Amino acid sequence: MSPSAIPLQKSYSIASIGADGIGPEVISAGVAVLRCLAETLGSFDLEFTDYDWSSETYKRTGKYIPDGGLDQLRKHDAIFFGAVGAPDVPDHVSLWSLRLAICQPFQQFANVRPTRVLRGTRSPLRDCKPGDLDWVIVRENSEGEYAGQGGRSHKGRAWETATEVAIFTRHGVERIMRFAFETARARPRKLLTVVTKSNAQRNGMVLWDEVAADMAREFPDVTVDKMLVDAMTTRMVLNPKSLDTIVATNLHADILSDLAAALAGSIGIAPTSNLDPTRENPSMFEPIHGSAFDITGKGIANPVATFWTAAEMLAWLGEEEAAAQLMACVENVCGAGVVTADLGGTATTKQVTEAVIAEIKATLGCNKGGK
Repeated sequence: MSPSAIPLQKSYSIASIGADGIGPEVISAGVAVLRCLAETLGSFDLEFTDYDWSSETYKRTGKYIPDGGLDQLRKHDAIFFGAVGAPDVPDHVSLWSLRLAICQPFQQFANVRPTRVLRGTRSPLRDCKPGDLDWVIVRENSEGEYAGQGGRSHKGRAWETATEVAIFTRHGVERIMRFAFETARARPRKLLTVVTKSNAQRNGMVLWDEVAADMAREFPDVTVDKMLVDAMTTRMVLNPKSLDTIVATNLHADILSDLAAALAGSIGIAPTSNLDPTRENPSMFEPIHGSAFDITGKGIANPVATFWTAAEMLAWLGEEEAAAQLMACVENVCGAGVVTADLGGTATTKQVTEAVIAEIKATLGCNKGGK
């Protein structure tokens, strides 16, 4: 093969933001694993740029994101994010000043949270084993109950009033429904459950139901059912096999996805993708476990959620095979019993990370050499 015929190695620019609590610990573990994977496979390259945006930054400078920060992020292909939140900064300040300050301007309206029981992990549900619980929760990520509309008046008085207005636009509901239907169609079971609360919320949730019914006509190959959110919690526990792809509002899916992670074995294994499906802006990928200040600095945070998040990022970038190979290595390590305390093991963050790196080198390095 002539030099001109050798295919160019693909290169991806990744912004890494560890932020708060265990965020820097797990993101550094994820970066190490991703670098090892790229080096071992040799088919693509990852270039990381670290951004020191955190609650400590906010306390020093008064800002989480410096002036022009979003313009810097736009230059990257993806964002690898840890967690935001600190005990000495109000949660609504940290969330709206960093995570949502990226998600909303970048139109990352589809929050995708896959959930399944990995090899080597165990669900708290009796008799639930790998394959019995395999879901994708699609969360509307730009409006709904977290639209940021409302206010407070007469503070400190007996008649103090606070309003939190949920916003549902036809545009916003249609685009998340279409994404959910397309996600369901791409999965083997082609089954979508639409979560709602239209018996009590008779405006926005009725629009949600109507758009779902209209969209179903465009996807006759997708089987659709509807659940009220309170009944959905019991179905997830009592009949997990009956579910596959789930779509819900910003608040409802936020709660249901944490329940899903716990049912799969631990919130420490659950990933999130904040996607702009138009690809006009970079998408952001984060583990869902939060900053977990109670274990920060102890070296015991579970990095599996971050590794799975890294795999989701690779798949979004077009490296589906590498993503699948990474997850196979992660499950091999979990299956061998190298897991942290939340999964019943004794391994540290570093030990799990080193085990995954060793597995990548042993498994994928051999495969590469055999080609």
